[in-house]
Parts: sequence; C-alpha cells; structure tokens
Amino acid sequence: MKEKGKFMKKTYILYNPVSGNNIGKEGTDKLCELYSDKAFELKNICEITDYREFFASISAEDDIILCGGDGTLNVFVNNTQGIEYDNDLLFYGMGTGNDFLRDIGKEKGAEPFSIKKYTVALPTVTVNGKSYKFLNNVGFGIDGYCCEVGDKLRAENKKNINYTTIAIKGLLFSYRPTNAAVVVDGKEYSYKKVWIAPTMNGRYYGGGMMPTPEQDRLNKERTVSLMLLYGSGKLKTLMAFPSLFKGEMLAHTDMTKVHVGKEITVKFDRPAAIQIDGETITGVTEYSVRSAACDTSGARSSASACAD
Repeated sequence: MKEKGKFMKKTYILYNPVSGNNIGKEGTDKLCELYSDKAFELKNICEITDYREFFASISAEDDIILCGGDGTLNVFVNNTQGIEYDNDLLFYGMGTGNDFLRDIGKEKGAEPFSIKKYTVALPTVTVNGKSYKFLNNVGFGIDGYCCEVGDKLRAENKKNINYTTIAIKGLLFSYRPTNAAVVVDGKEYSYKKVWIAPTMNGRYYGGGMMPTPEQDRLNKERTVSLMLLYGSGKLKTLMAFPSLFKGEMLAHTDMTKVHVGKEITVKFDRPAAIQIDGETITGVTEYSVRSAACDTSGARSSASACAD
C-alpha cells in the first residue's frame, strides 16, 4: 500500500472463527481497536488455502498477527512448512487451553507479540504414516481420550467443556490403561498400566497440566521430553492427578518417569486416541517423534483448515 508515493506498512490479522469456543471473530474486536489508527486487514484463516500465494500477495514489510489458540498455531505452522517469509509473525492468544501462552509467561488477550522464534526448528510426530509439526505436545493415553470425548461433546453443541472433569471420569470409569513399549534414542523400555505418555516440546498441556516442568522449548540441543504415568491403580492415580497441575507429579517416583531425547517412539498394546496440540486422531497404536536436531524430513501435514 502506498500513500503520497511512500510505502505504508500494513498489518494482516488472521483470525480463527472457531477458536475460544467459536467466538474467534468476536474476539478480534479488541485487537481491531488497538489497530484502528493503522492500516490493517482481517482475514479468516480457514479461507486461506494456499499460503505461498498469500505471502506472495503481501509485502515483506507487512506484519502478520495470528489470532486463536494452540490449535490455530498448530495449523499455521503445519500449513506454512517449507515456506520462507520475511514478515514478522505476532500472536494474539484467545483460545481455550492456551498452553503455549502459559509456557512462555503470557496471558490470554495480551498485546500481540512476536513468536517467529518459536515456530522454527519444531519437532515432528509421525502417526499412521503422516507427519506433523507440533509446538506444545503429543499426548497419548487418557489425554488423547479427553480430547476425543471433548470433540464428541462439541459436536453435540455442548458448552463449557471441562477436560479435567472428563479426565477424572475417565480415570474412574471409562478409560483403561495400556502397556507400552518405548524407544528413546535407540534404548528400549517397557511399562505396564500406562495412563499417559505425552512427548513434550513445552512444559504445559491439557489447559494447564505440567508433566515435564524442566522441558525448555528453546533448549540448545532441541531435545523433547517423554513423561509416563504408569503402574498404578485407579484410586492411586486419581489421588496423584491434581499434582499434574502444580508440576509436582514427578515427585511420585514410583509411578512416573521422564525420558529426554531426540528420537522417541511409543507403542501401545491396543488402539487409543492421540492428540497433537489438541487435535485428535483416534485408533492409534504408535507414534514416533523426531526433534528438530535430527529431523530432515521437511514434513508437512495436511492440517485441518480450522482448529482452536
């Protein structure tokens, strides 16, 4: 855009209408007020089908603000893999779980801030022959089960879905733990009665649970952390469960284990749901993660157009 022969910088606000329990468009109102004295354009992220075309259509000096939650971030980084762009990428968080915001010390609705350094050198997870980048985590076990149940409730137009409540009910009634075979950087392990087996790039998942309090998404080695909650019965697991929200679960050394590595494979002895930054895949028996330190696949997923 030019004004009186000079280039005028423009801000593209990419909003997700389904974020924040389907109030994504309304959630941008405050942001639009902040930019009311600047040149900006609103674009529905669900309608962008070709990101190469999108970046080619704007100036390298223009800013991009991504509005949404963890799922929105996941969709964006997957659909822009392999595309180089000079624009600064900012984030305006207004999702429901907001684990990315929590991990870097930001709050929902905070003024837009640059996140470009967080969207490069990401780990890759391969599930059922397809590969995806992820920012926060891959969850296998009752965490995947929670997302599966939450998706069903959302499809029924249920409001105020509480994943903690789903998890507790799952622990008590519906969910059965599995046995798991684990390989971390070539070393093999086996675990009985596994309740959760997330591989973490950040510290948080599930709307505030912290299974790996020492994990640093920007660590120099680009390692990820696999946490296992295993070997315990329903009552003992339920009693320890609240400590996940305090980052204190690892104090239960008889039922938890963390493996840090660059290549991790987890295989269950029966199918279960898996979630990747909150997006659910059902009927999975195995997933493999490669950190950015060893991932040369350039994997790019066919990510869903819209996610929280």
